[in-house]
Amino acid sequence: MEWLVVVLNFIGQHILNVPAYLIGIITAVGLVALRRNAGQVVGGALKAALGFLILGAGATVVVGSLTPLGTLILAVTGAQGVIPTNEVITAIAQKDFGAQSAYVLTLGFLVMLALARFTPLKYVFLTGHHMVFMATMLTVVLSVGLGESLSWLVVVIGAVLLGVIMVVMPAFAHPWTKKITGNDTIAIGHFGTLGYIAAGAAGQAAGRRSKSTEEIKFPQGLKFLRDSMVATSLSMVLIYMVFAIWGLIALPLDKALAIFDVADGAAFIMAGFSQALQFGVGVAIILYGVRTVLGELVPAFQGIAEKVVPGAKPALDIPIVFPFGANAALIGFLSSFAGGLIALGLLAVWLNPAFGLALILPGMVPHFFTGGGAGVYGNATGGRRGAMLGGFVNGVVITLLPAILLLVLGQLGFSNSTFGDADFGWFGTLIGVSLRTGTTAGVVLTILIAVVLVSAAIVFQRKVVDTGWVPGSNRDGWLAGIKAVEKARLDSEKAQQARVKADLAR
Repeated sequence: MEWLVVVLNFIGQHILNVPAYLIGIITAVGLVALRRNAGQVVGGALKAALGFLILGAGATVVVGSLTPLGTLILAVTGAQGVIPTNEVITAIAQKDFGAQSAYVLTLGFLVMLALARFTPLKYVFLTGHHMVFMATMLTVVLSVGLGESLSWLVVVIGAVLLGVIMVVMPAFAHPWTKKITGNDTIAIGHFGTLGYIAAGAAGQAAGRRSKSTEEIKFPQGLKFLRDSMVATSLSMVLIYMVFAIWGLIALPLDKALAIFDVADGAAFIMAGFSQALQFGVGVAIILYGVRTVLGELVPAFQGIAEKVVPGAKPALDIPIVFPFGANAALIGFLSSFAGGLIALGLLAVWLNPAFGLALILPGMVPHFFTGGGAGVYGNATGGRRGAMLGGFVNGVVITLLPAILLLVLGQLGFSNSTFGDADFGWFGTLIGVSLRTGTTAGVVLTILIAVVLVSAAIVFQRKVVDTGWVPGSNRDGWLAGIKAVEKARLDSEKAQQARVKADLAR
């Protein structure tokens, strides 16, 4: 059976783990189903794959610019604790659970396709790296709960749970996703979904009379800030400069200079300035990659929807929504980071001494991607206030849930990292706690969890999504009224000007 492990591991690690390849394959299949010629199939698949590679290149630039900032912030504040990083914890876990997680990943993908084909949950999760992260986490949690001797049971249950979570979460988020995109062509396939739903709900509750972040009116001298790339870069320059100056004041000079590997204070300041601009470059690349992917994938996906999974929607990575609210994404990122700091204080003062929860330090990367997404979701239902509150709520969620998740990761919980996004926290903890009731009871409970999630998602799909419920509709009515009043005022002014011109002409 070693050859099968090798094949499954190759598929899981070198194909399904690379979103560009997966997107390219899906696009090619869709174009074939649409009976496009060979040139169109190859060209469309390559362009879709290149779009995701462009998106990944932008993400790499963003991560590269945020990493030294995170190091700088930790150095000047003196914080100590665990930094949630999906890539790091997955790499650590693969040493002991690589083969099992490969089985879980491959079989889980098939379970997802079956659920999409035979239930109303017509979502196909295409964010390959998040599939790998979730497969690894489920394998670890199930292995800790069931023991290494039941590895076959770990694979079976893990595959079912992975397939379930990949179809139910896009369904639960879909009303808010449709509100953002304005149509029903794509869904969100990212395991920060609980944070996005919470952000949308928070925006709906608090931002009924708040205008959109994308309608911010700048003074004439600040019109350049309407360019999202400029506004994003300038914001990061300010953040970097504050902490760079703080670092030079608070840290020994050699320790501060080592963060950017420079020779003197002037070079240190300019290195921070350069990294802030690189952040803006990375965001611009991400947005271009998103547009490229959507231009190829959505039309091609119609072929799969018609032939393989009728009515299916592609569930894509969270940067897909950033172009629908560039200002909101930036506000959400900053608010999420602030929420993470507040939640860290809560952990340090109360939850760590009382319950032994680890201190979860705010990582810039998860706060940027999930916080940015939460800002867009909050803005869709609550405008500027919703973007700020939604990002803040997300920051609290992705700080507290990883701390709880560490309690069910066994020896892996002693690593200086953990799974960071919201859905890893609540789903992993729920499965881990269920397995503590004993092997038989734990297996029954985990299967029951899967059944309940699918059943609840089907009901939600039929009663909420399919009926066309629109979150934040009260605010939409208020905005429509405001726009109508503004239009009437402008029409009145134009009529008055026309009368004045007519009088002057006479």
